[in-house]
Amino acid sequence: MVALVTGGSRGIGRACSIKLAEMGYYILINYQSNETEALNTLAMLREKGSDGEIIKFDVSSVEEVEKAISQWQAAHPDTYIEVLVNNAGIRKDNLLMWMTDEDWNTVLNISLNGFMYTTRAVLKAMLVKKYGRIINMVSLSGLKGLPGQTNYSAAKGAVIAATKALAQETAKKNVTVNAVAPGFIRTDMTQDLDESQLKMLIPMGRFGNAEEVAETVGFLASKGASYITGQTISVNGGLYT
Repeated sequence: MVALVTGGSRGIGRACSIKLAEMGYYILINYQSNETEALNTLAMLREKGSDGEIIKFDVSSVEEVEKAISQWQAAHPDTYIEVLVNNAGIRKDNLLMWMTDEDWNTVLNISLNGFMYTTRAVLKAMLVKKYGRIINMVSLSGLKGLPGQTNYSAAKGAVIAATKALAQETAKKNVTVNAVAPGFIRTDMTQDLDESQLKMLIPMGRFGNAEEVAETVGFLASKGASYITGQTISVNGGLYT
């Protein structure tokens, strides 16, 4: 059993990699630049008695995605990627009136185009094998919209809509497509936020942790979630329902 986690070297991606490894999956840990952290994640999997490998590609580059996945599949003809966690993402926050084209395009290319390129590259095998789990990491920002995150909200909102559409295309082949929408989770991506102020907005009174998100991903990846598809599950401590 093989699972691919994009942006799997740190934060929520690392937690998802570890959770799926604990479920018995061989993990492909995707990274773009930080090989050290990717190797650290791999070491953590192995410490738990699991295994995997690191796989480098930029999710926003269709050429890199297709080359990396096709080469891996060619080298492993007796198996296929049956779980995909589209986790890679980036924030470049600013008010829209000051947002640059680069900051808009970078965020959409990684979250939205990355979802499309990576999913397309693994989907055929899932459909042929008549089993697959696709889990898209979205955000509170994509459901509610957050000021200063018009680009991020647009990207994640688009992936939520795409999740609903793709789920209907693949359901008869036993391939489920769902999304997980974290709220404020304590990771590298949120370290610049004022946690002391923001946690007062959260009914649970605290930021979440990456492992709490990974538990939801693990459930959606399991055979027990076989009748759940096209859904977006929030993990936000009651901040937005």
